[in-house]
Amino acid sequence: MPAEPALTTPPHTEPAAEPDPAEFRRAMAEFATGVTVVTAIDGGEPIGFACQSFTSVSLEPPLILFCADRRGRSWPRIRAAGRFCVNVLGEDQRDLCQRFGSSRGRKFEDLDWDVSPWGTPALRGVLLGVHAEVRDVHRAGDHDVVIGRVLAVERPEDRLDRPMIFFRSRFGVDEPETPGALDAPDAWWGGQWGWM
Repeated sequence: MPAEPALTTPPHTEPAAEPDPAEFRRAMAEFATGVTVVTAIDGGEPIGFACQSFTSVSLEPPLILFCADRRGRSWPRIRAAGRFCVNVLGEDQRDLCQRFGSSRGRKFEDLDWDVSPWGTPALRGVLLGVHAEVRDVHRAGDHDVVIGRVLAVERPEDRLDRPMIFFRSRFGVDEPETPGALDAPDAWWGGQWGWM
C-alpha cells in the first residue's frame, strides 16, 4: 500500500490589515442590494429610515432581519414601538429612498401613506410590505442586528415594476459611475443608511 503523502503547512505569512471604514465601504459597494424603508409609529408620530441590509431568516417561524446603526434617531424609537414595516421599494421610487435616507427635512411631510392593521406606516406603491414585531436584537459592532417575527406580508397585485437596486453607490447596474462618489464624506448612501 503506497504511503500517504506528507501534509505540508504553507509558510506563515502575516495577514493583511483589516480594512479601514472607507475601504470597507468601497468593497461592500460591489454587492448589489435591494432598498427598503423601515417604518414604525412611536408616540403617535411616524418614523423611518432607508435600509439596504434586509433579508429573510427563517420560514418556520417566519423571521426577517435588518441592521440599524445604534447612533441613529429612528432605530431606538422603532425598537420602542415594537412593531415595524419593511417597505420594499421599486426602481421608480428614488424619491422615497432619498427622503428616508437623508437626515434633512421631515420624512413623512406631504407624503401619502397609510396606517396598516398592524399599527405600522405602510408606504404606498411599494413592491412589498412586511409587517413584523421586534423579536431579538443583537449588538454587532456599531450596529444592531434586528430579528423580526413576521405578522403579515402585503404584495400589491398591480405592482409589476422592477425592484430598486443599489450598486456601486448608484441606482441600478447600468448607470455610469460618479467619480469619487464612494469617498464623499456627506454621502447618504451605503453605510450611512440605517442611522437616520
